[in-house]
Amino acid sequence: MNAIPIVTAVDLRRRFGEGEAAVDALDGVSLELPQGAFTAVMGPSGSGKSTLMHILAGLDQPTSGSVVVDGVELANLDDKKLTQLRRDKIGFIFQSFNLLPVLTAEENIVLPLRIAGAKVDREWLETLIETVGLGARRTHHPSELSGGQQQRVAVARALISKPAVVFADEPTGNLDSQSSAEVLGLLRRSVDELGQTVVMVTHDAHAAAVADRILVLADGQIVHDGDAGSADDVLDLMRTVA
Repeated sequence: MNAIPIVTAVDLRRRFGEGEAAVDALDGVSLELPQGAFTAVMGPSGSGKSTLMHILAGLDQPTSGSVVVDGVELANLDDKKLTQLRRDKIGFIFQSFNLLPVLTAEENIVLPLRIAGAKVDREWLETLIETVGLGARRTHHPSELSGGQQQRVAVARALISKPAVVFADEPTGNLDSQSSAEVLGLLRRSVDELGQTVVMVTHDAHAAAVADRILVLADGQIVHDGDAGSADDVLDLMRTVA
Protein backbone atom coordinates (compact mmCIF):
# COMPACT_ATOMS: atom_id res chain seq x y z
CA MET A 1 0.00 0.00 0.00
CA ASN A 2 1.21 3.48 -0.86
CA ALA A 3 1.85 5.30 2.42
CA ILE A 4 1.66 8.85 1.02
CA PRO A 5 -0.88 10.71 3.17
CA ILE A 6 -3.70 12.20 1.09
CA VAL A 7 -5.21 13.91 4.15
CA THR A 8 -3.22 15.16 7.15
CA ALA A 9 -4.74 16.82 10.21
CA VAL A 10 -2.71 18.34 13.05
CA ASP A 11 -4.16 19.22 16.47
CA LEU A 12 -7.69 19.91 15.23
CA ARG A 13 -9.95 21.67 17.70
CA ARG A 14 -13.53 22.76 17.11
CA ARG A 15 -15.44 24.67 19.76
CA PHE A 16 -19.11 25.54 19.48
CA GLY A 17 -20.50 28.30 21.67
CA GLU A 18 -18.73 30.46 24.22
CA GLY A 19 -18.08 30.63 27.94
CA GLU A 20 -19.68 28.01 30.18
CA ALA A 21 -21.94 26.87 27.33
CA ALA A 22 -18.99 26.06 25.06
CA VAL A 23 -18.73 22.52 23.70
CA ASP A 24 -15.49 21.09 22.34
CA ALA A 25 -16.59 18.83 19.48
CA LEU A 26 -12.95 18.13 18.62
CA ASP A 27 -10.21 18.32 21.23
CA GLY A 28 -6.79 17.95 19.64
CA VAL A 29 -7.22 15.40 16.83
CA SER A 30 -4.21 14.55 14.67
CA LEU A 31 -4.21 11.90 11.94
CA GLU A 32 -2.91 10.87 8.54
CA LEU A 33 -5.02 9.15 5.90
CA PRO A 34 -2.82 7.29 3.42
CA GLN A 35 -3.55 7.06 -0.28
CA GLY A 36 -5.52 4.03 -1.42
CA ALA A 37 -6.84 3.10 2.03
CA PHE A 38 -10.36 2.61 3.40
CA THR A 39 -10.83 4.18 6.85
CA ALA A 40 -13.97 3.87 8.98
CA VAL A 41 -14.67 6.54 11.61
CA MET A 42 -16.85 5.42 14.50
CA GLY A 43 -17.93 6.67 17.90
CA PRO A 44 -21.03 7.31 19.99
CA SER A 45 -23.38 10.17 19.13
CA GLY A 46 -21.73 13.48 20.01
CA SER A 47 -18.22 12.01 19.80
CA GLY A 48 -17.16 14.43 17.06
CA LYS A 49 -16.99 12.09 14.08
CA SER A 50 -19.27 14.11 11.79
CA THR A 51 -17.52 17.34 12.82
CA LEU A 52 -14.19 15.71 11.99
CA MET A 53 -15.38 14.63 8.55
CA HIS A 54 -16.82 18.06 7.77
CA ILE A 55 -13.55 19.76 8.70
CA LEU A 56 -11.39 17.27 6.75
CA ALA A 57 -13.65 17.80 3.72
CA GLY A 58 -13.49 21.60 3.96
CA LEU A 59 -17.19 21.93 4.80
CA ASP A 60 -16.41 23.46 8.21
CA GLN A 61 -13.42 25.28 9.66
CA PRO A 62 -11.59 24.25 12.81
CA THR A 63 -11.26 26.64 15.72
CA SER A 64 -7.54 25.82 15.54
CA GLY A 65 -5.27 23.26 13.90
CA SER A 66 -4.54 22.49 10.26
CA VAL A 67 -5.81 20.25 7.47
CA VAL A 68 -3.87 19.41 4.31
CA VAL A 69 -5.67 17.63 1.45
CA ASP A 70 -3.51 16.30 -1.39
CA GLY A 71 -0.76 18.78 -0.56
CA VAL A 72 -3.04 21.81 -0.15
CA GLU A 73 -3.43 23.57 3.22
CA LEU A 74 -7.14 24.36 3.58
CA ALA A 75 -6.62 27.34 5.90
CA ASN A 76 -4.83 29.20 3.09
CA LEU A 77 -7.83 29.05 0.73
CA ASP A 78 -10.51 31.69 0.25
CA ASP A 79 -14.12 30.57 -0.31
CA LYS A 80 -13.75 30.36 -4.08
CA LYS A 81 -10.58 28.26 -3.96
CA LEU A 82 -12.03 26.06 -1.21
CA THR A 83 -15.11 25.40 -3.36
CA GLN A 84 -12.83 24.55 -6.27
CA LEU A 85 -10.78 22.16 -4.13
CA ARG A 86 -13.91 20.36 -2.93
CA ARG A 87 -15.09 20.08 -6.53
CA ASP A 88 -11.78 18.80 -7.91
CA LYS A 89 -10.28 16.75 -5.09
CA ILE A 90 -13.14 15.53 -2.89
CA GLY A 91 -16.04 13.18 -3.54
CA PHE A 92 -19.08 13.00 -1.25
CA ILE A 93 -21.54 10.19 -0.55
CA PHE A 94 -24.43 10.98 1.79
CA GLN A 95 -27.00 8.88 3.62
CA SER A 96 -29.82 10.58 1.70
CA PHE A 97 -28.40 9.99 -1.84
CA ASN A 98 -29.00 13.68 -2.88
CA LEU A 99 -29.81 12.84 -6.51
CA LEU A 100 -31.67 15.32 -8.74
CA PRO A 101 -35.04 13.74 -9.61
CA VAL A 102 -35.27 15.38 -13.06
CA LEU A 103 -31.98 13.84 -14.21
CA THR A 104 -31.30 10.27 -15.32
CA ALA A 105 -28.82 8.05 -13.48
CA GLU A 106 -26.09 8.87 -16.00
CA GLU A 107 -26.86 12.61 -15.89
CA ASN A 108 -26.65 12.53 -12.09
CA ILE A 109 -23.29 10.77 -12.26
CA VAL A 110 -21.71 13.35 -14.59
CA LEU A 111 -23.37 16.37 -12.93
CA PRO A 112 -20.23 17.46 -10.97
CA LEU A 113 -18.29 17.64 -14.25
CA ARG A 114 -21.08 19.54 -16.00
CA ILE A 115 -21.18 22.09 -13.16
CA ALA A 116 -17.40 22.48 -13.36
CA GLY A 117 -17.52 22.86 -17.13
CA ALA A 118 -15.17 19.88 -17.39
CA LYS A 119 -15.11 17.31 -20.16
CA VAL A 120 -16.56 13.88 -19.40
CA ASP A 121 -14.03 11.07 -19.79
CA ARG A 122 -16.35 8.61 -21.56
CA GLU A 123 -14.07 5.64 -20.94
CA TRP A 124 -13.98 6.37 -17.20
CA LEU A 125 -17.76 6.89 -17.16
CA GLU A 126 -18.31 3.50 -18.81
CA THR A 127 -15.91 1.87 -16.33
CA LEU A 128 -17.83 3.38 -13.40
CA ILE A 129 -21.28 2.46 -14.75
CA GLU A 130 -20.08 -1.10 -15.30
CA THR A 131 -18.42 -1.21 -11.86
CA VAL A 132 -21.60 -0.08 -10.07
CA GLY A 133 -23.76 -2.38 -12.18
CA LEU A 134 -26.07 0.28 -13.65
CA GLY A 135 -25.66 -0.41 -17.36
CA ALA A 136 -29.34 -1.28 -17.76
CA ARG A 137 -30.45 1.62 -15.56
CA ARG A 138 -28.40 4.53 -16.89
CA THR A 139 -31.42 6.23 -18.53
CA HIS A 140 -33.72 5.70 -15.53
CA HIS A 141 -34.65 8.54 -13.18
CA PRO A 142 -34.14 8.21 -9.39
CA SER A 143 -37.88 7.52 -8.85
CA GLU A 144 -37.46 4.42 -11.04
CA LEU A 145 -34.52 3.11 -9.00
CA SER A 146 -34.38 1.23 -5.70
CA GLY A 147 -32.61 2.78 -2.71
CA GLY A 148 -29.58 0.59 -3.33
CA GLN A 149 -29.46 1.59 -6.99
CA GLN A 150 -29.76 5.27 -6.10
CA GLN A 151 -26.85 4.96 -3.70
CA ARG A 152 -24.82 3.21 -6.41
CA VAL A 153 -25.47 6.23 -8.63
CA ALA A 154 -24.22 8.43 -5.77
CA VAL A 155 -21.04 6.31 -5.45
CA ALA A 156 -20.33 6.65 -9.18
CA ARG A 157 -21.01 10.41 -8.97
CA ALA A 158 -18.47 10.70 -6.14
CA LEU A 159 -15.86 8.86 -8.23
CA ILE A 160 -16.45 10.51 -11.63
CA SER A 161 -13.96 13.36 -11.06
CA LYS A 162 -11.25 10.93 -9.82
CA PRO A 163 -11.05 12.74 -6.47
CA ALA A 164 -8.10 12.51 -4.09
CA VAL A 165 -10.45 11.30 -1.34
CA VAL A 166 -14.09 10.24 -0.99
CA PHE A 167 -15.96 11.05 2.22
CA ALA A 168 -18.98 8.84 2.91
CA ASP A 169 -21.35 9.91 5.69
CA GLU A 170 -23.41 6.91 6.88
CA PRO A 171 -23.72 5.72 3.24
CA THR A 172 -25.70 2.61 4.17
CA GLY A 173 -27.91 4.27 6.79
CA ASN A 174 -31.05 4.22 4.60
CA LEU A 175 -30.47 0.83 2.96
CA ASP A 176 -31.55 -2.74 3.63
CA SER A 177 -28.88 -5.32 4.41
CA GLN A 178 -28.50 -6.57 0.82
CA SER A 179 -28.23 -3.06 -0.65
CA SER A 180 -25.82 -2.12 2.14
CA ALA A 181 -23.58 -5.06 1.27
CA GLU A 182 -23.62 -4.04 -2.42
CA VAL A 183 -22.68 -0.43 -1.70
CA LEU A 184 -19.94 -1.43 0.77
CA GLY A 185 -18.61 -3.88 -1.80
CA LEU A 186 -18.46 -1.04 -4.30
CA LEU A 187 -16.53 1.18 -1.92
CA ARG A 188 -14.14 -1.70 -1.19
CA ARG A 189 -13.60 -2.29 -4.91
CA SER A 190 -13.03 1.42 -5.52
CA VAL A 191 -10.12 1.19 -3.07
CA ASP A 192 -8.73 -2.17 -4.21
CA GLU A 193 -9.22 -1.84 -7.98
CA LEU A 194 -9.35 1.91 -8.64
CA GLY A 195 -6.86 3.07 -5.97
CA GLN A 196 -9.42 5.36 -4.34
CA THR A 197 -9.02 6.73 -0.80
CA VAL A 198 -12.26 6.40 1.21
CA VAL A 199 -13.19 7.79 4.63
CA MET A 200 -16.53 6.54 5.96
CA VAL A 201 -18.41 7.68 9.05
CA THR A 202 -20.64 4.84 10.26
CA HIS A 203 -22.48 3.43 13.28
CA ASP A 204 -22.62 -0.01 11.66
CA ALA A 205 -20.11 -2.64 12.79
CA HIS A 206 -20.65 -4.68 9.61
CA ALA A 207 -19.90 -1.60 7.50
CA ALA A 208 -16.80 -0.73 9.52
CA ALA A 209 -15.47 -4.29 9.16
CA VAL A 210 -15.18 -3.74 5.39
CA ALA A 211 -12.58 -0.99 5.98
CA ASP A 212 -8.80 -1.39 6.41
CA ARG A 213 -8.61 0.78 9.50
CA ILE A 214 -10.94 1.99 12.22
CA LEU A 215 -10.70 5.30 14.06
CA VAL A 216 -12.90 5.59 17.14
CA LEU A 217 -13.71 8.99 18.61
CA ALA A 218 -15.04 9.76 22.08
CA ASP A 219 -15.49 13.22 23.56
CA GLY A 220 -13.70 14.83 20.62
CA GLN A 221 -10.56 12.70 20.81
CA ILE A 222 -9.28 9.61 19.00
CA VAL A 223 -9.42 6.78 21.54
CA HIS A 224 -8.62 3.94 19.14
CA ASP A 225 -6.73 3.71 15.86
CA GLY A 226 -6.14 0.24 14.50
CA ASP A 227 -6.77 -2.37 11.85
CA ALA A 228 -10.36 -3.33 11.13
CA GLY A 229 -11.26 -6.84 12.18
CA SER A 230 -14.52 -8.76 11.89
CA ALA A 231 -17.90 -7.23 12.70
CA ASP A 232 -17.74 -9.02 16.08
CA ASP A 233 -14.33 -7.44 16.74
CA VAL A 234 -15.80 -4.03 15.95
CA LEU A 235 -18.76 -4.62 18.28
CA ASP A 236 -16.38 -5.66 21.08
CA LEU A 237 -14.30 -2.56 20.43
CA MET A 238 -17.32 -0.25 20.61
CA ARG A 239 -18.50 -1.88 23.84
CA THR A 240 -15.03 -1.29 25.32
CA VAL A 241 -15.10 2.37 24.27
CA ALA A 242 -18.65 2.87 25.58
